[in-house]
Amino acid sequence: MELDKVILYRITHIENIPHILQFGLTHKDSINKNPDYKNIGDLSLIDTRSKKKINIDNGEFNPNNSIASITLGDFIPFYFGAKMPMLYVAQHGGNFVEKATSFTDIIYLGCAVSKIISSKLNFYFSDGHATDMLTSFYDNSKINELVNIVDWDAVKSSYWGGAENLNIKRKKQAEFLVSGDLSPDFITAYGCYNEEAKAKLISLGLANDKIKIIPQAYY
Repeated sequence: MELDKVILYRITHIENIPHILQFGLTHKDSINKNPDYKNIGDLSLIDTRSKKKINIDNGEFNPNNSIASITLGDFIPFYFGAKMPMLYVAQHGGNFVEKATSFTDIIYLGCAVSKIISSKLNFYFSDGHATDMLTSFYDNSKINELVNIVDWDAVKSSYWGGAENLNIKRKKQAEFLVSGDLSPDFITAYGCYNEEAKAKLISLGLANDKIKIIPQAYY
């Protein structure tokens, strides 16, 4: 994996797309935030992240040597791959998800990491699930090591269930955190489940060549 080929992913409800096309990806505290944002995630986890402070240790596992301390909820999070555990819960319900969301209503947003790096926005990344105590966080001084820090086999793993796979599940959910809003031009592609979803995206103003039908990226 080469750094300039790394794509970051977020999922969102299709009803959020008109706002995204106008304002891009906005932080919850942004003046441009979506007042009608349609949530598909775990409300309990969202609340936890809004308060959770983590240390940027650059893999040294020593809190006393942490470079900075940040609050997860202050950043827009991305994953490094598709079919994350969060997607499964969003599609099927459970935990503190308000209700299951139809496959056709869940849209992937793809952003090139190289574009975020060149933008000079503040960012951090992790080697696993953001709230797991085994996970380390890294600052932008380690960006050229990202492709070696992220476990790509875990990210791409199609099976992560069971107690024997807890560390695969943790590493699969490595994150890239961005401070501030990302304008619409940062989104290089939109992924959807089928032709029905694609037709709706086009009706909302998306160009055909920006949409990919990727049923294999859903559960």
